[in-house]
Amino acid sequence: MSKQVLLDRRGFLRGGASVAMAAVLGSSEMLAAEAGEKPKIRPLEGKMDYESIRKRAREMMMPRCYVCPECNGRGPCVGQVPGFGGMGASRGFQANYDSLAAVQLNSRVIHGVHVPDTSIDFFGTKISMPAVAAPTGGTTYNMGGKLTEKEFVTAICGGCTKAGTLGAVADGIGDPLPVFEERLQTLKSLGYKAIVGLKPRLNKDIIERMKLAEQAGVVALTIDLDSAGRAARATKGQTVEPKTFEQLKELVSASPLPLLFKGIMTPDEAELCVQAGAAGIVVSNHGGRTLADTPGTAAVLPRIADKVNGRCYIMVDGTVARGTDVEKYLALGAQCTLVGRHFVRAAHGGLEDGVALFANKIKSELAVAMVLTGAQRISDINRKMIVIPPEYLA
Repeated sequence: MSKQVLLDRRGFLRGGASVAMAAVLGSSEMLAAEAGEKPKIRPLEGKMDYESIRKRAREMMMPRCYVCPECNGRGPCVGQVPGFGGMGASRGFQANYDSLAAVQLNSRVIHGVHVPDTSIDFFGTKISMPAVAAPTGGTTYNMGGKLTEKEFVTAICGGCTKAGTLGAVADGIGDPLPVFEERLQTLKSLGYKAIVGLKPRLNKDIIERMKLAEQAGVVALTIDLDSAGRAARATKGQTVEPKTFEQLKELVSASPLPLLFKGIMTPDEAELCVQAGAAGIVVSNHGGRTLADTPGTAAVLPRIADKVNGRCYIMVDGTVARGTDVEKYLALGAQCTLVGRHFVRAAHGGLEDGVALFANKIKSELAVAMVLTGAQRISDINRKMIVIPPEYLA
């Protein structure tokens, strides 16, 4: 079979993407992927490290995710939804990566910081660092279906618990209520603390899921307002919708748990969330997976933070892969970050030990960054520690 025919069969490649795929995979893996063969899953042997986790995750997740060495939206996953790519040409995904990369850290080495404290209080729960798992659903249609629901929840929440932070449970838009209930039951039976992410279904359906989450001992709730995009709306049998201001207020009053509205990308909508009584917001373009050609979260975060001015909690996501990413987002105005794709990859590559290893890697990198920028505590991180592109503040 010719190379061109193979490229056409896969349907995910765009101009030059075969080169990108070859850079990610070995030649035998590339041929197997193009031929549609299922990878042979080999057990991890010896000491677990991040590279072995990444290689195993690639075997588990292809072709939904190619586990590229640098997850920047420019690999073979371009436009691959379901999967881990971005919508359209993946420019929103790429904008997240590029806007954060454009922020630089100011190195400061004349100070007394030796062992920084990376911990924070998250709505009454002390966690080891301002980075928690992003609620991520769709183990079958987004991740390849190699892990069961219980295995995935246990990996994410167990690994995060080992690292002293919070895992997450998601209400995937394509998942019926019993699947969501199974995830919560796993969470409750294991006694893990976590956050829960809900989709913008009809308000009555959201409230039903809120009540179930309360019974599972959840720390906080998020609602992905931006999941009312075209990918979700195309899912048969599910009703998702944008929310009015009155609907936001109804949802805030429906549960005693802190509620954060996710998918906020403009100062005016951040203000609406504050006025609706939300405990917080999540600045997010959903990893570039719901609306094509959005700006990156790092580019819009400072103006949103200035508008909110401490009146509600601010979280942010968007290609968080390193401890330096966490410090940059905090310096731009967030109080905590969500980690999505990289925790999912770690779960598939090493289950809960893989997630714990990756979480501790972020925490260690954050501590080093704090020492080299002069921050003793998380609250010490501020904009003086970064170089911000001027257009982010315009």
